[in-house]
Amino acid sequence: MNNRWNRIIYKLWAPVYDRVFNSGAFAQARVKVLSGLDLRPDQRVLLVGAGTGADLPLISGRSLSITAIDLSPEMLAEARSKVMEDERITFLEMDAQNLDFEDESFDVVIANLILSVVPDSGLCMQEIVRVTAGGGKIVIFDKFAANGRLSPIMKALRPLTSVLGTDIGRDFNLLFLPHQERVHITEDRPLLMHGMYRKIVLRKAKGGLTP
Repeated sequence: MNNRWNRIIYKLWAPVYDRVFNSGAFAQARVKVLSGLDLRPDQRVLLVGAGTGADLPLISGRSLSITAIDLSPEMLAEARSKVMEDERITFLEMDAQNLDFEDESFDVVIANLILSVVPDSGLCMQEIVRVTAGGGKIVIFDKFAANGRLSPIMKALRPLTSVLGTDIGRDFNLLFLPHQERVHITEDRPLLMHGMYRKIVLRKAKGGLTP
């Protein structure tokens, strides 16, 4: 997986992505992920890897300042079609591994189905933590290998899924450990496929240290 290939594969995915990953059980899972966030007016919200914008209808219309970024211009075009012109949403073509924002720029960062897609998930996680304000939330919905291990079948499928633009074998614990002094887990629960897909909520401590 690399950015050049991801641009190609997600250009192909864009017209059909909603029918595969933003309907049925996946749509219900997104509702569960974004419910109970207690989003307040004028909060700064970043969608990292906004894709076709499936999360936008679930959080828009609350006087939030929303920035949605994605590497794929075709996916962003789909996302723009889901919102009203007068909503405070900024769409930017950007690499999630190199976020062009100042430190602590956002009160809430939503990172759904992005850590399994980027070539370097550790770098992406580092950037997500960096741009989250002290006291802010990081919301993650993604697939991770249970306890960092894959079944023989999943190991065999991993090369194929990588060609299709996603990695089914990433270990969230390895992504989290470098940041455990700055963020702590407030929620971690299974949502789909026997726990492969999880909802994880992190809180970044004020002043850079966890309580």
